[in-house]
Amino acid sequence: MEWNWGTKLVMGMVSFMTFIVVLAVMMFNSKPDALVDNDYYEKGLNYDADYHLKEQVKADHAAPEILVLPGEILLTFKAAAEGKVKIVRPSDKRMDKVVNFKTAAAYRSAIPSKEIAKGRWKLIITWNSAGKSYLDEQEVMVK
Repeated sequence: MEWNWGTKLVMGMVSFMTFIVVLAVMMFNSKPDALVDNDYYEKGLNYDADYHLKEQVKADHAAPEILVLPGEILLTFKAAAEGKVKIVRPSDKRMDKVVNFKTAAAYRSAIPSKEIAKGRWKLIITWNSAGKSYLDEQEVMVK
């Protein structure tokens, strides 16, 4: 069967429109990106407070030392501290955890890492020490 140019043009347009409809359906059915924050507006409002807490860490040279050991993450502070660690997986928000801590002897605190998957993690540490509040963010590799 021989097709004329009009038939070929209509077939091309129908194929293109079908392609666009399939892409639109796939877009609406896809899961949201893990790197996009749903609460970006609230984080924007709190940015100044977080910035001042990070600057306090720099001014007091209070950044904790982080040592990743088999089965635990060891935090060593300059003074007695109490706070929380948010353990964030950049690639999957569902794996995030929050752990409260209080330093023991030698200003150390151990966070169990047996349930934490291997790979790159971001630790967001907020703590109080000697009447001051601090915030520090560091990346670690759990092996």
